[in-house]
Order: sequence, then C-alpha cells, then structure tokens
Amino acid sequence: MRYKFPLLAIGLEVTMIILFATFVVYETDPNVPQQQMATKMDSFLLLYPLFQDVHVMIFVGFGFLMTFLKKYGFSGVGFNLLLAAFGLQWGTIVQGLLHHGMQKFSIGIENMINADFSTATVLISFGAVLGKTSPIQMLIMTVLEIAVFAGNEYLVVEIFKASDVGASMTIHAFGAYFGLAVTGILYRSSLQKGHCNEESVYHSDLFAMIGTVFLWIFWPSFNSAIAELKEEQYRAIVNTYFSLAACVVTAYALSSLIQRRGKLDMVHIQNATLAGGVAVGTCADMAIQPHVALAIGSVAGIVSVLGYRFLTPLLASKLKIQDTCGVHNLHGLPGVIGGLASIVAIALNVPSRSSMAKQAAALGSSIGTAVVGGLITGLILRIPIWDQAPDEYCYDDSIYWKVPKHRELDSHFPEPEDHMQQKPEV
Repeated sequence: MRYKFPLLAIGLEVTMIILFATFVVYETDPNVPQQQMATKMDSFLLLYPLFQDVHVMIFVGFGFLMTFLKKYGFSGVGFNLLLAAFGLQWGTIVQGLLHHGMQKFSIGIENMINADFSTATVLISFGAVLGKTSPIQMLIMTVLEIAVFAGNEYLVVEIFKASDVGASMTIHAFGAYFGLAVTGILYRSSLQKGHCNEESVYHSDLFAMIGTVFLWIFWPSFNSAIAELKEEQYRAIVNTYFSLAACVVTAYALSSLIQRRGKLDMVHIQNATLAGGVAVGTCADMAIQPHVALAIGSVAGIVSVLGYRFLTPLLASKLKIQDTCGVHNLHGLPGVIGGLASIVAIALNVPSRSSMAKQAAALGSSIGTAVVGGLITGLILRIPIWDQAPDEYCYDDSIYWKVPKHRELDSHFPEPEDHMQQKPEV
C-alpha cells in the first residue's frame, strides 16, 4: 500500500496532465467572432448553477451517503472524494475524444456536467463494493468503468438516438449492474453470514442521512442539467420535484408496513426516498403530466423498499452477490423502471424525439454493457496484487487510514446495555 498506491495515483495524474495538454483547450478561442464568444459565455454562466448542484451531489451527497458503516466513515467519504476527483478528469478526456473524433476539443460547462455524470457511475458501483476493496482496486475500477460507460453513452446518444435526460439507464442502471457484476466476482465466502463491522450506529446513520438530504434537494438539477430546450428543462425539474415527493411518502409507508411493530428502518429512509428521482429520469423532460410523475415516484419508493427487504438477502444467499449499500434497490431497479416508463410514455403518444425501439435498445445496451464490463473488471481486480483487505479487516478504516487512538466503538468503551436506563446528564 505504501508504494503501490502513491505510484499508481501519481502515475494516473501525470497521464491526465499529458492528455489534457494534448487534447484540451479553453472554449475562449481568439479566432471565434466576439458575438459568438459572448453567447457561449452567457450559456456557461446560465448553466453554472445547475453544475454547482450536480457537483454538490457528487462530493457531498454521495460522499456522506457512504458513511453509514460504523467503522468505515473515513473511507466512505474520503475515497468518494478521491474517485470523484480523478474520475471527472478521466471522464472529460474519454467523453471528449469519443464525441470529437479523437481530436482536440474545448471545455464548456456541459463537458464539466457530463464529467460529473461519468463520475456518478463509478460512485454508484463503489457502493456495491464498499468496505471490501482497496484504494488501488477502486482507482483501477474507475479507469475501466468510465471507459466502458463512455462507450455505452456514445452508443445510446449518438447511435441509437435514445432519450435519457436524467440518465436513469446510462448512469443509474449501468452503475448498479456494473457494481453488482464486480462484487459478484469479488465474492468472499467468509462474509456470507455477515461481518461484525457491517452495521451502523446511531451517529453513522445520521451522517448518511445528511447525504440523503443533499441528494434529495438537488436531484431536480441532476435530471434537468443537460436538457436541450428550456421547455424540456422546465418539465424535467417539475417532474423530478413531484416524483421525489411521492417517493418519500410511499417509502415511509412501506418501511413501516413490512417491519415488526411498524417501526421505520433508516436503511429504507436513507435510500428508497431517492428512488423517485432515478425512476423519473429517463422521461423527466417529456410531457407526461405531474400526476404521472407522482405515480412513477410512488412505484419507485415501493419497489425500492421491497428490494431492500427481500431481494438483497436473496442476491447474497443465492447468487453470491454482496451488495453493501443496496445499489440494486436505489439505482438498478429504479433505473430499469425509468427505462420502461419512457417506453410506455412513447407508446401512449407522449411527444418524444425517440421511439420505443430506441429506448428498449438503450436499456438493453446499458444493462448488458455494464454486466460484461463489470465481470471483466472484477476478474482484473481479483488478481491478488492489489493489496486487498483481509476478511477480518473488511469495513474497517484502520487498515487504510490513520485513525484516532481511541474510538467510541473500541472494546474498552462499552456501550450501555439499555439506553432507556441511562441517567440524564446534569
């Protein structure tokens, strides 16, 4: 770890510097007429607030959402920062070269937004392997996944001409099934019955809830940031706004319904309440009407909670897929719902530039490419040279981080057996 990780990280950054020097230029070209340049700058400043919202989602929302494990908070938010910072550079290069025929390209606000989008794909997959991979493995996964993602995104957008403004298929479904394929290959039999560190405590769930709230607030910007027309952007914001709201209500209802004594489960509240934003993403810019957005969000909340309750244990026991964060329920299933919702919307004659066949092809391509790419990536990461954590140190910061000498979870700081019997402080 001491030498492999620094050498890999520095090597990757040097590579980025060389690639940027070779292919990337400012959008402010002196050869462009002044009036056209002013229009470009106006567009940049107009979209910058949406970029800021997406940026907050990537670095704060996803980061804190990963801090729910009691001894893995440093790694959850810390490695999220590392992967996002490197991923946005690599995503800029790969997407820019693909969309500009391997020629030099200029950086605009849409390039920056799309770079953040490519990073989101990695962070979704990161949730599936959380606590079981080393920083070296995660950097390698970032390199491979963004390359595969960019290829699929180019296929969906440029070849199929499909509509996916909120990227339910190309980001959420892709990231989830890529991560599931990787974690399936990296299966650890000793973790089948659980691990003493694979649980949360009161304050770790509270920190994760901060990530949920940030994601929930800014999700309309995520779904509308790359909409081509102002009218489409308006619809994307409105539809996402109402879908998220409906999703919260049904997620709370189902969480209470399936638990003994009707108690709410914080795992459901942290994750399933966001499924509405994923599910409405593909058809967010379509004129589906607000009541349909409410219906999509309601269904997504129900499906997500049921997935956490029944499907996640089934995947672990039958298919040997250990999904740490439950990304299948937050991103995978709602992403599929989003793709299917767009097909149904077009079938009901909702105006769209796409067709049912194109949408179906985009959904199939996203899932198929993700699974194949994830399996290959998993096989590469399985090579025993990447400083993987031993099974007993999974979900523990101390193997990769300098942690405080005494932690509140150490054995010499026993927790009271009955919190209800604690005496109030004077």
